[in-house]
Amino acid sequence: MDVAEQEVMAREPATLATDPFSESVLLDPYPFFDELRAAGPVAYLAAWDIYAVGNHAEAEIVASDYERFHSRAGMAMADIRRPDAWRTPSPISEVDPPEHTAIRRAMNRILSPAVLRGWKQAFAEEAEALVARVVSRDEFDGVRDLVEPFVASVFPSVLGVKIPAEAFLLVGQMNFNQMGPNNERTKASVAAAEPWFEQYEAAFQREGAIPGGFAEKIFEAEDAGDLPAGIAAPLVRSFIRGGVDTTIAGLGFTFNQLAQNPDQYAIVHRDPSRSMAAFEEAIRHEAPAQVVFRTVKEDIVLNGVRLKGDRKIGYFMGAANRDAAKFEDPDRYRIERMSAGAHLALGRGVHVCVGQQIARLEADCLVGAFARRVAGFEPAGAPLYRPTNALRTLESLPLRITVRP
Repeated sequence: MDVAEQEVMAREPATLATDPFSESVLLDPYPFFDELRAAGPVAYLAAWDIYAVGNHAEAEIVASDYERFHSRAGMAMADIRRPDAWRTPSPISEVDPPEHTAIRRAMNRILSPAVLRGWKQAFAEEAEALVARVVSRDEFDGVRDLVEPFVASVFPSVLGVKIPAEAFLLVGQMNFNQMGPNNERTKASVAAAEPWFEQYEAAFQREGAIPGGFAEKIFEAEDAGDLPAGIAAPLVRSFIRGGVDTTIAGLGFTFNQLAQNPDQYAIVHRDPSRSMAAFEEAIRHEAPAQVVFRTVKEDIVLNGVRLKGDRKIGYFMGAANRDAAKFEDPDRYRIERMSAGAHLALGRGVHVCVGQQIARLEADCLVGAFARRVAGFEPAGAPLYRPTNALRTLESLPLRITVRP
């Protein structure tokens, strides 16, 4: 069937009335995800005048096919090309090839395997010390006592910026709320983060870069001509945006699922080298970033559905990662699934997360340190989720140690 025949045979997308950014959906998105996948290749979300995909096949296409679904209008719902846009664009996530190619190449050189190996010892030492303190108690909060302090300590130190942990968390929540609509939740998070704006802005400027840190190397790459002039500070800001909240969420989900599935934790306890596999399955099972947006470049047909050009389309990786057409028994958490490379939690194509190896290194160090010290643990209460427009994350995770080595 040629393009003309596809156009004739194409149908309009199914319309869904559900608002994916309502608090009820954010706290329990899985009924909506079922509805979205059942709607077919593409759905139209009437509440926000946008398209959405939830099946893995279409989500992978939208995430990676930048010729039909571009990022130049932003990876959030708002169109950053508009004069009234409330988000500052990212110079790496919100550009496409060929502009993106040179920037990504320079960043890959800076964030080399050798650099990551150099960070591993510092990460491991911090993880061992923190875990030793936390597990000296029988009960603790897996998010507030373990995951948040670890990420807020090791990530800024290697990035080479000075931002208080409270600012990291408040600004991060604001950023992910801004990925969705400019609703009351977004406005409230902007107001909560506002007292930190001046300090936050200063942190990713050249003068705020700590000598020897990753941020300084980004400025040095700009000086050498490897990056366009004026791009270093926005790049550092992009890493601050993306390197904290999703990792905290993914690690929180890892400990939550290991506590609820003692047979899976036994795998990691016996072999702590499986820590990264536990993390990969956790971010498949519950994707930290729930939705990322692209813009339909022009009128097209996607798998039999007619789409209008210049309209935002969200790929809901939280739905795609539980697509039964891609993953057997998708609602179960199973480390043996070997999710890396199959799930979409870290993106796909040229825009796959540039800092993904940092997150994996953090998971390897923290989960591994915990597995070596604790033989068994369980939930000490119900996990509490924090409703955020485009992020699924835990507010608290009560845990109880049941068996010590």
